[in-house]
Amino acid sequence: MSQSIAIAVGAHPDDVEFFMAGTLLQLKQVGYEIHYFTLANGSCGSREFGPAQLSQMRRRESQEGAKILGAVFHSSLVNDLEIFYDLKILRRVAAILREVKPSIILTHSPQDYMEDHMNTCRLVVSAAFMLGAPNFRTQPPRAAVYQDVTLYHAMPLSLTDSLRRRIMVGAYVDTSDVHATKLAALSAHRSQQNWLQASQGANSYLKAMEDMALELGRESRRFKFAEGWRRHLYQGYSQSEIDPLKTALGKRYLVNQAFEKQRLAGRIAP
Repeated sequence: MSQSIAIAVGAHPDDVEFFMAGTLLQLKQVGYEIHYFTLANGSCGSREFGPAQLSQMRRRESQEGAKILGAVFHSSLVNDLEIFYDLKILRRVAAILREVKPSIILTHSPQDYMEDHMNTCRLVVSAAFMLGAPNFRTQPPRAAVYQDVTLYHAMPLSLTDSLRRRIMVGAYVDTSDVHATKLAALSAHRSQQNWLQASQGANSYLKAMEDMALELGRESRRFKFAEGWRRHLYQGYSQSEIDPLKTALGKRYLVNQAFEKQRLAGRIAP
């Protein structure tokens, strides 16, 4: 069984490209098999197209984005705003994770600006916890997987929680040399330009992604473009405290010492 497998799990089409694709690409460069999975199909992200037409359009865009990244594509499960923390969806997410057998899972922050992102995070955290629990039934049925897995949470949009409190980065990943590919993959989601401008005032979803990557790069004081991560507690997921992103990426991975200092002092909130 290969341990060099990573999966990025986002809520909507384009979330993987926006928040996680740079790190996924860096893992691919060091030999990881990478996977691309979004729970919702993008059915609500338009004022021009109906849900059936739009979800098909966004599936094609996601497949194109995954192809640009060189990632294995997994189909979405539900409509937008229908990502709930319930048993039916949890069984299906757990089946995907058991099928993929990842040693690294990238997903959303527990604190974010919308419920779909946060519910995706909760589902992924629980599904990963159940990887090695044979009495938990998945749909479709998949055998339990007995291996270490580490979860990493991406930074939320605006780098804050929904109450505008700043989220501190745990570690930075240098995405400078893969930024052009990340941008190309995000560009595949052409249907989102007008929607994001109308619904969220984002005049360019490409510029918004680039601005976030530049801001995280500036924070790192080392990289031009970066993605930020917080590592989930290991207990229940691995035999001991491990950091496979650090092991795999070496100098492209930078622990935020300010975060570590505050974490060890018990002063980080939320």
